[in-house]
Amino acid sequence: MKIVKMNEVPKEPAGSPLFTGPNVTRQSLLSDSKDLRVNIVNFGKGVRNKFHSHDGDQVLIITAGKGFVATTEEKKVVTVGEVVLFPAGEKHWHGATNDSEFSHIVITKVGVKMTQLED
Repeated sequence: MKIVKMNEVPKEPAGSPLFTGPNVTRQSLLSDSKDLRVNIVNFGKGVRNKFHSHDGDQVLIITAGKGFVATTEEKKVVTVGEVVLFPAGEKHWHGATNDSEFSHIVITKVGVKMTQLED
């Protein structure tokens, strides 16, 4: 068994071409898991990731702030305590609203590949 205190996990810069701005950090919660990737992603105000998809399901658990989740069909505001499922192959993005920072836990299986679909 392993217990992790989320507030004790260091934030590391997560800048990449996937994000619309530089103010993004990542906290790896269960780096020892052989089956799951579990991270907290923290977005600065107005920052989101670009349209992308995964070849496996992705789960988001909103832990702080207010953000958007969007597909090609809809865009919704999400807040603390909500859980989002993006099924494998669904084109989507997620990130902070302009007036709030935003954090979520992201859970995927190890080996799930992400494809960026927006420049």
